Amino acid sequence: MAEVATARRSRITPEREAELYEAVLDLLREVGYDALTMDAVAARTRSSKATLYRQWGGKPELVAKAIRHNKPGSIADIDTGSLRGDLHTLTSREDDCAMQQNAALMRGLFMAVHGNPELLAAFKELLVEPEMEEFNRVVQRAVDRGEVRADSPALGYIVHMLVGAFATRTLIDDQPPTQAFLMSYIDAVVLPALGVPVN
Repeated sequence: MAEVATARRSRITPEREAELYEAVLDLLREVGYDALTMDAVAARTRSSKATLYRQWGGKPELVAKAIRHNKPGSIADIDTGSLRGDLHTLTSREDDCAMQQNAALMRGLFMAVHGNPELLAAFKELLVEPEMEEFNRVVQRAVDRGEVRADSPALGYIVHMLVGAFATRTLIDDQPPTQAFLMSYIDAVVLPALGVPVN
């Protein structure tokens, strides 16, 4: 799917692609995934539906790619020399306002994913798996540096811990996720679970 999508998208400019993705995200925030239509995207971006289907194949792929495009750079490029520095840098890539907007967007999409196998497949292939591969490189560097034991039982749960903190902040505390909250969570929960000293 990814190779076919790359070939299809090569016909539009990066600027036009970014414009389309931004329009998709705006519509998602306004109406949610279920009410989002390719007609609405076509109207918002002054495109034809045929062009959208030719470039992306359908709504699930377009939405997953829009979310991926909205993320600030590759996780694998983060290398501060320590796992704590890497995780704090990862957290600080989005300011609190962007984090709050994206949290609301992702909550809606998580609900849609459960009832839509095509969206789930697109998310796994185009968003989750590439990001997990990048994140695992960051973690592997920490193992290679000797910061984290290779047999640490918490290694397989780092992403679960981070996503859990991000996703449940509003539910449990009735507050949006913030950089300060996530960084304190990393220091209080994630790093100790991995046996990494904070000080």
